[in-house]
Amino acid sequence: MAPAFENITLSDFKWFNAPSKWEVTNNILHLTTDNKSDFWQGTYYHYYPNSGHVFGIKLNYNFTFTVCVEANFTSLYDQAGLMIYLDEKHWLKTGIEYNDGQPMISSVLTNEISDWATGEFPGNPKKFYLRLTKKDDVLCVKYSTDNRTWVLLRLAPFAKPGPYLVGPMACSPTREGLEVKFSEIKITKVAEDILHSN
Repeated sequence: MAPAFENITLSDFKWFNAPSKWEVTNNILHLTTDNKSDFWQGTYYHYYPNSGHVFGIKLNYNFTFTVCVEANFTSLYDQAGLMIYLDEKHWLKTGIEYNDGQPMISSVLTNEISDWATGEFPGNPKKFYLRLTKKDDVLCVKYSTDNRTWVLLRLAPFAKPGPYLVGPMACSPTREGLEVKFSEIKITKVAEDILHSN
C-alpha cells in the first residue's frame, strides 16, 4: 500500500551528508553548503565525490515531489534542487547549476557514470520550482518559473528497485557557503499523464 503522502512532513526526512549549518522551521528547510560538496561519477572530470547534501525521505512507490528553491548562485557549479538517490552509482539530481557565468537549468543522471545536460533558464533563477515524478521505471523532471506553467526538462529511465532517498539537494563544489531555502514541499500521487499535465 502506498503511503498517505498528505501526512508527510519534513520531520519524516533524514540527512545524507548533513551540512554543518541547517534548520527546519514551519516545514521550510534552510541550509548552507559545506566546502567542496558534490555528487559526480567519473565522466570528463575523472573524480568521484559523493559528498553533496540531500535531505530526503525513503520512497518505494510512484510519487510526484514538488519544491520551491531559493538561492543566489554565484560560483562555478553552485547547485540546488531535487535528487533521487539509490546508491553512489545510481541517482538523478536536477535544479539550477551555475556554469559558463550564469545559472543554468540542469540535470545529471548517473548509471555507473554521470551525464550532464544544461540549458538557459528563462525566469528568475533565485526562485524557481521543480517537480520530480517517478512512475514505474521512468523519471520525469519538470521546472516552473511561477508554479503554474510546467516545462519538461527530462524523461529518463530509472529501473533499479528501491527504496530511494528523495528530497532537496544542494552542493557547492568550488567553495562553501551557498545558502538555500526549500519551501512548498509536497509529495503527491502521480498524474495519469506525467508528460502533459500541469
